[in-house]
Amino acid sequence: MSVGDVAGLVAAIAFVLLVGLLAVPLVKLGRVLDEARTSIKEVTDHSVPILDEAATTVATTNSQLVKVDTITTSAAQVSENVSALTGLYAATFGAPLVKVAAFTYGVRQGLARAFGRKPSAGER
Repeated sequence: MSVGDVAGLVAAIAFVLLVGLLAVPLVKLGRVLDEARTSIKEVTDHSVPILDEAATTVATTNSQLVKVDTITTSAAQVSENVSALTGLYAATFGAPLVKVAAFTYGVRQGLARAFGRKPSAGER
């Protein structure tokens, strides 16, 4: 064996040791990736039913919101009707009541003067 053969043999052994040393972290990395794949699969298996349930909940909530919208619209219409009724009542009975009050005030003032009694300060 020549010096070149020994050097080649030493280089080959060094290369085998290097490959062996690098293989250990690669095997560990492979195990980590397998565990990560398993974990992701479990998370996916558990999250799909949760997402389905969330979609069902959102659909139910939307249908309830439609009902609430109907109730809110009806309440707004009732409020408008009450406002219109109040305005109608004020227009129908308010002005005549003011006129009747003014008329009775005038009659009281006139009767008080006719009978010689001076109207009190509250009646002026």
